Amino acid sequence: MQSLRRLIIHPRFLPGVYVLMALIASIQALLLPPHMFGGFPYTEYNNYVIFRQSWFHLLDGRNMYMLFPSEQWDLYKYSPTFALCMGLLAHLPDYIGLTIWNLGNALALFYAIRMLQFNDRIKSLMLWFVLLELLTSVQNAQSNGMMAGLMIGAYACMQRGKIAWATLWLVIATFIKVYGAIGFCLFLFYPGKVRFIAWALLWTILLAVMPLAVTSPHTLVWQYHNWTTMMAEDQSVSYGLSVAGWLHTWFGISSGKGIITLLGLFLFLLPFIRFKLYGSELYKILMLSSMLIWVIIFNHKAESPTFIIAIAGVVLWYFSASRQLWRSLLLAVVFIFTCLSPTDLFPPYFRDHFFIPYTIKAVPCIMLWFVILYRLMTLKKEAVLPQHFLAP
Repeated sequence: MQSLRRLIIHPRFLPGVYVLMALIASIQALLLPPHMFGGFPYTEYNNYVIFRQSWFHLLDGRNMYMLFPSEQWDLYKYSPTFALCMGLLAHLPDYIGLTIWNLGNALALFYAIRMLQFNDRIKSLMLWFVLLELLTSVQNAQSNGMMAGLMIGAYACMQRGKIAWATLWLVIATFIKVYGAIGFCLFLFYPGKVRFIAWALLWTILLAVMPLAVTSPHTLVWQYHNWTTMMAEDQSVSYGLSVAGWLHTWFGISSGKGIITLLGLFLFLLPFIRFKLYGSELYKILMLSSMLIWVIIFNHKAESPTFIIAIAGVVLWYFSASRQLWRSLLLAVVFIFTCLSPTDLFPPYFRDHFFIPYTIKAVPCIMLWFVILYRLMTLKKEAVLPQHFLAP
């Protein structure tokens, strides 16, 4: 038994687990038959099809942010730069392109967590805990594993003083999903702020103009206008698995999403007034945890596959302090009602009539975020990360 335990937490064993998970998810999506909707067949990996097709729409100078029902279900919601990068996969057969895409998402989060300051045993436990939620994201060919990896990786690079890399990861995250920009808040805790701003501007300009390699300046400006218009219109059409969705389904509050978001932003920024803690490693890891959860629970478009980002924040919170019964119980609640809620562990009737209608997946993360907020506002200057959790 001890040998098995040592094996499953061994740092050389886990990469194979993550690769195998991505391969199985890809094969499963490729083998499942398409769904018919509106007279059109849509694959199980429709999100990857959207990403792939964005490259061809960019090349053709078509509005990437309109519906193409004969090709894909749902809108493309990322930047023109992301569409350009998808050109690296778009001409490959789907069984190759999808597999590379899923591997990239799985390994981005894997190596980001491996970069953290915790010891190998703790990082292995973290990686096991997030694996099921990552599988949910990868099965949907989503980009959320990559987003979580980029945001955590940026923090890890800041810890090492690698400002150029940290800013590059954050700019890439922003060009994938705009909420990645919230990671720039972390630069307040580190020296070299002028260099940080300079690198961020440089990477932003470079990535913004990269699509000029395949399109004209006028068309690129038009595409960016289309992107911002689509996001503004998209803001009002759903509640998602979020605080707004929870208030709507539990209490019938169907208006004021903007107020909820502003209040959430105020609460997120509130711990930044604790300037004397900016040098505290515990404070910084808790702020990273808060950020990863916040971008999901206050996102009106949050859906089940996006929660890998929040779960990464949850596991950082858990290992920011020594084990206590109440913390372990709260972690178990998150695992059962967030990670396991979309699985076959619960009967379909229970999922369809309880978990989904009442946004149950989001509720434990909402509760835990307020626990983190309270911890941040009451944190003592002398509080530190558990030394036995850290790398020697």
